[in-house]
Amino acid sequence: MGLFDSVLGAAQQALNGAGGASQGGNGDLLTAAIGLLQGNEGGGGLSGLVTAFQQGGMGNVIQSWIGTGQNLPISAEQLQSVLGSETVSKLAAQVGLDPAQVSQHLSQLLPQLVDNATPGGEMPQGGLGSLAQLASQFLTQRAG
Repeated sequence: MGLFDSVLGAAQQALNGAGGASQGGNGDLLTAAIGLLQGNEGGGGLSGLVTAFQQGGMGNVIQSWIGTGQNLPISAEQLQSVLGSETVSKLAAQVGLDPAQVSQHLSQLLPQLVDNATPGGEMPQGGLGSLAQLASQFLTQRAG
């Protein structure tokens, strides 16, 4: 199983665990989450996310997602604090959900996405590639 298959499998598990709310009126949460990892929200991608977690006092949490051990949990409130209200509100507007729902779903989705995007506990070389395109295909297949 390749990296992309692992990421999409983890995303499906996380979305199912989060009540299946993968799609909103204006986009979808999976694509938004992957966009966050790719830096589409101006946050510097995965490395920017690591920095934000470290600055927010949650570096040990994201390092657990990157590492090969157990993923530490994060609450919706902690995630919103790390990402910032502006980023969460922007994502909420994109997916057509309220910010509290986005934070809740991302608190379940991001740990698995980061974990699967960092195989062997290493940051990917050369970026995350075209995960957003694969996520769109995944959601199309899932809806059909």
